[in-house]
Amino acid sequence: MPIRRLPEGTVNRIAAGEVVERPASVVKELVENALDAGAKSISVGIASGGKTEITVIDDGHGMDATDLALAVERHATSKLPDDNLFAIPTLGFRGEALPSIGSVSRLTVTSRADGAEDAFEITVDAGSTGTVTPAANPRGTRVTVADLFRATPARLKFLKSDRAEAMAVSQTIRELAMAHPRTAFKLQIDGHTRLDLRMPAAPDGARDQRLRAVMGDAFADNAVDVNFERGTTRVSGLASLPTVNRANTRAQYLFVNGRVVRDRVLYGALRGAYQGLIAHDRQPMVALYVDVAMRDVDINVHPAKTEVRFRDPQTVRSAIVAGIRAALREEGPRPATTMTDQTLRRARAAPWLHFDRPSEAPPAPGLPSAPPGPDAPSGLRPAGKTEGVRYEPAASSAGDVRSETEAPLAAVTEPPLGRARTQLHRMFIVSETTDGLILVDQHAAHERIVLESIKASLDKGEPQSQMLLTPEVVRLEPAAAEILSHRAEELQSLGLVLEASGDGAIAVHATPAILGHVAVADLLQDLADELLEHSTAGTLRDRIEQVCSTMACHGSVRAGRVLTVEEMDALLRDMEKTPNAGQCNHGRPTFVELKRMDLERLFGRR
Repeated sequence: MPIRRLPEGTVNRIAAGEVVERPASVVKELVENALDAGAKSISVGIASGGKTEITVIDDGHGMDATDLALAVERHATSKLPDDNLFAIPTLGFRGEALPSIGSVSRLTVTSRADGAEDAFEITVDAGSTGTVTPAANPRGTRVTVADLFRATPARLKFLKSDRAEAMAVSQTIRELAMAHPRTAFKLQIDGHTRLDLRMPAAPDGARDQRLRAVMGDAFADNAVDVNFERGTTRVSGLASLPTVNRANTRAQYLFVNGRVVRDRVLYGALRGAYQGLIAHDRQPMVALYVDVAMRDVDINVHPAKTEVRFRDPQTVRSAIVAGIRAALREEGPRPATTMTDQTLRRARAAPWLHFDRPSEAPPAPGLPSAPPGPDAPSGLRPAGKTEGVRYEPAASSAGDVRSETEAPLAAVTEPPLGRARTQLHRMFIVSETTDGLILVDQHAAHERIVLESIKASLDKGEPQSQMLLTPEVVRLEPAAAEILSHRAEELQSLGLVLEASGDGAIAVHATPAILGHVAVADLLQDLADELLEHSTAGTLRDRIEQVCSTMACHGSVRAGRVLTVEEMDALLRDMEKTPNAGQCNHGRPTFVELKRMDLERLFGRR
C-alpha cells in the first residue's frame, strides 16, 4: 500500500486521542485556556457527566473575529512568541486543544475581546469548521462542547458512568483551583452548584484559604507549613502530620510552576520525606508547590502536560525531602486534632454500673484508695491495695499532688507535655497540662526516642556497643543466617557485632548500647526478615530507616511494664527533645491531647 497523507479530520481525531481522553480532560484544557487569558472568574457546567454538554465561561481578555477563526486551527496559538520551548510561561502552548475537541464533538466558541463592542461566534462540528458570525456575549469567552465523541462512537464505550465522570471533572476543578488560588471557580453539575470557590478577599492569604476550602479544615488544622529554598528551587505548601494519612495517593496534590503534575520524582520525594514516620502502606496528605527556573524543567513531554522532566531531578527531590522534614521537625510534638474529635463524637455519658460484689480492680498506681461518698450508688466498695506495684513521687514534686496543683500558676513553669500523674493498664501515661491532659502510648513514644538516638549516633559515626559476657548463639533458618552473615560488617556499624558459626547458627558478641537489655534471638529474627524482604535493595544504608526501626522496636519500653512517675516524667522530657516525637516508627500517634474544653464537653459543661 502506498504512503499517503491523512485527511485533516483524521489527523485531528488522532491528536484528540492524546489530548481528549474523557470529559475531565476537556474541562482541563478549556479552563487552562481561560487562565492563560487572564480570567479572574471561571464557571464550568456539565450535563450527564460531561458526555452531552460541557460549558466553560470566563472573564478573560477574549478574542476578536480574526483570532477566533485562528483559534480552532491546529498549531495556531498566541502563547509561543518564539521557538523557545524551555521558557513557556503559559499553561498551554501547542494550539491543539480546540481543534482536537472540535474534531470529536460539536464545539461552539463565543468571545468578546476586551474593549470591543461586538462579540463573535464560531462552530466546529466533528471537524467541519463554520464561519465566524456576530453574537452576543459579555467580555470574555464562552465555550460549549456538545455530544462529546459523537464522531468517534467507540470512544464512548470506554467512558465510565455519569457519576464517575462528574467526579473526575470535580477533581480536575479542585486541582486547578488550588494551583490558582487568586481565581474564582464555580462548578455546576446537571444544573446544581457543587463547588463555589470565590476570589479571596486578602490576596496574601489566598493559598491558605483555598487549600482549607478545597481540602477541608481537618487537613489544614493537622498540617505543617512547608517553606524551603535550595538554589533556584523553592518548595512551599502544606504537608500533613505523619499521624494524618490515607491508604492511597488521592490526597497528594503536586504543582510545578503553577501546573498540576503527576511525576514519579515528586511522588518518590514524598515517600522519602515520610520514610520512618508512617507505615509502608500509608500515604501522607500534601498540597505542595514546587517552583523552579523555567529553563530547568521541560513541560513538553506529553500532550496532556501532566508530566514534566527536570534537568536536575535529584536537586528537586532533595529540596522536597529537606523541606518537609524541616517543617515536621520545627513543629515539635503535636497530636492530630482529628483523633480527638473522633473520640469525642463517639463518647457517650456512661450510666452508673451496679455490682452485687466488690470490685476487684486495683486503683491506679499513685492514687490512694478512698471510701465511697455518701451519694455513691449501693454495691460499690473500696478496692483492695495494689499488689506488686510500688509508687514513689517524682523528685520535682516532693509534696503531695494536691499541694502542687494548688500552687500559684505563675510560679510553675509547666513543660509542653505536662507532668505525669499515673499509668493506665501498664500501657498509657496520663500527663496533666495547664489546659487539659495528655495520654501517651509508652511503647510507641519510647520507640521513636530510641530510633532517633540510633540515627543520631549513626550520623555522628559513633555507634556504641555493649559487649556480652559470653556470646549468645542463636539458631536461624539457613537463609536468615546467610543474610545476617553477609551483612555482618554493615550491622557492626550500627553496634551489632555478630559472626556465623555454621549450620544456621549466629554468635552475637555485642548489641547496640542504646537498646539496653534486649532479646537477642527476637532481634536477629526480625532483622533477618527485614533484610530478606528487601534483599535486592542494595546496601544496608539504603534500608537504614527500616533496620533502625526494627532495632528501636526491640529496645523500647514494652506495654505491660510498670513505670514509676520519675520514669514517666523522664520519658515525657525526652519526647520534648526528640524530632518527630508525635508518631512512632510506624506512623501511629505517640500521644493524644484532650483540652479542658474537650473534657467539659464530655460532661455537658459546654
